[in-house]
Amino acid sequence: MTTDTTDPSYWLNWRFFLCALWLLAAMVASAIIAWKFEGSRKSKDKRRGNLQDTVGAVYKDEAWRTSLKVFRPAWLLAYRVIAFGVLLGMLIANVVLDGGGIFYFYTQWTFTLVTIYFGLASLFSIYGCCQCWNDVSGNRDDLVALHTEQGDYVDPMMLNTSKSMNSHEEEPSVHRTAGRWGYALQIIYQMCAGAVMLTDMVFWFIIYPFLTSDTYRLKFMDVTMHSLNAVFLLGDVILNSLRFPFFRIAYFILWTAVFVIFQWILHACVSMWWPYSFLDLSSPYAPLWYLAVGILHLPCYCIFVLIIRMKHFCLSRLFPGTS
Repeated sequence: MTTDTTDPSYWLNWRFFLCALWLLAAMVASAIIAWKFEGSRKSKDKRRGNLQDTVGAVYKDEAWRTSLKVFRPAWLLAYRVIAFGVLLGMLIANVVLDGGGIFYFYTQWTFTLVTIYFGLASLFSIYGCCQCWNDVSGNRDDLVALHTEQGDYVDPMMLNTSKSMNSHEEEPSVHRTAGRWGYALQIIYQMCAGAVMLTDMVFWFIIYPFLTSDTYRLKFMDVTMHSLNAVFLLGDVILNSLRFPFFRIAYFILWTAVFVIFQWILHACVSMWWPYSFLDLSSPYAPLWYLAVGILHLPCYCIFVLIIRMKHFCLSRLFPGTS
């Protein structure tokens, strides 16, 4: 059994074809699910015209609004900016210390994806805070003009109080559907959720205890790369108002599939070691490993779905009537 990954015999065997079958089936099923629920542009426009809410609908204000009215959008903005700065700094430090070869690993792919999410989410939060400020300023100016025409004295403190009391009562009855970037943020958010859980669970429950040598010692970067991404993402989950429809697990599966295909192409061109031993196709158990990791996507995603539901349950109990 050859270990040279550029040798044709390494690929032209039943193990690779069976693994390729698993991967192809998962990609096709994911693409069908995504197309069914996201729909074509024509069907989207038709649903918008009928004002029908769909399971995959994303609204413009969801990108920057908070889960509770007691949480100000500025809080979410501050959190996202801090998270983006820390994650980007760690990613740059990792590249400087270990070189560009770090992107050989799924961990760095996921970490980069989470960093991109917080960067894009920060831009949406900036836009949302500016919009809120403009709405407040516009309402203040309208009230001042109205009272001035009537010859009344206007107390600025009363305007602030009036605005704060009415801001939660004047919720728009019709939401504006998000544009392409809004949908991109939602999709990246749900991809991050699954990828972070898969990365951290595989590392802490499979790779570190069973697939590393006895002489291996954890490094600071190893710990932070497999924990800080989840910590920051969970904090954002508590604060944000983004939905979490289950069908977008399809994008998470496609994300992992792209990584696997990248590894296959790379190893077919260059004979090199595998970043994860369970990706090695020379093992007779390779199809079982691929199938097991593929099935692991479901519980990883379900854990995050459960976290979202627990969030809504706890917030509704702790802050009744304020969501």
